[in-house]
Amino acid sequence: MSDTQTLDTQTLEKTDTAHLAWDKRWRTEEGRADWLRPEDDVAMLIERQKLAGLVKALDLGCGVGRHALAFAEAGFETHAMDLSEAGLGELEKSAAERGLSVATHLAPMTELPFEDNSFDYVLSFNVIYHGDPSIVRKSIAEIARVLKPGGVYQGTMLSKRNGNFGIGREVAPDTWVRDGDDDKNHPHFYCNAAELVALFQGFELSYLEDKLHSKPGSWHWHMVADVVK
Repeated sequence: MSDTQTLDTQTLEKTDTAHLAWDKRWRTEEGRADWLRPEDDVAMLIERQKLAGLVKALDLGCGVGRHALAFAEAGFETHAMDLSEAGLGELEKSAAERGLSVATHLAPMTELPFEDNSFDYVLSFNVIYHGDPSIVRKSIAEIARVLKPGGVYQGTMLSKRNGNFGIGREVAPDTWVRDGDDDKNHPHFYCNAAELVALFQGFELSYLEDKLHSKPGSWHWHMVADVVK
């Protein structure tokens, strides 16, 4: 299937709906439980950013805000963006309880509501692969647009080693939907290392590793890169 082929109506309705499944999860204490602690590699890069003097950060697809809160605690000017009202609400509540300043934004990852060259650091953890290739490319282009020259991007992508690759319906190249599964009932895009590098051609990679997450077979690319302008 080529990138230019039109998706079927059922899939088009699901293309930008990943946030609905997450919104449902964020509304319960049980659903939030596994998403409260910052990832170790994010915490390490926060410390590096502090040393470099970079202060304006965006948590793109922030969920309930575990990383945005860590940014604010590190003294960054912190912005957090998501399409889940429940997630943003939990973040605002947590920030108020901790006395932290976090600006929240309800917006899609394909249309970031920020001016060009706004941020020193953009994080998007387990977010931008929720879509077909055109959505992934547009999200990457938006990240590049809002980063300052030499700004740092940190994120994850789904690896083709992931156990879910190839299961369900292929609705676009390397993009799969598993009907009836709340978490996979919308497009998920997978790539190998060469394909990832091609997608991020406007960036200079400084770190790339295919890492296993908590579940068996849950391989994700972890990356850090500087935008080139």
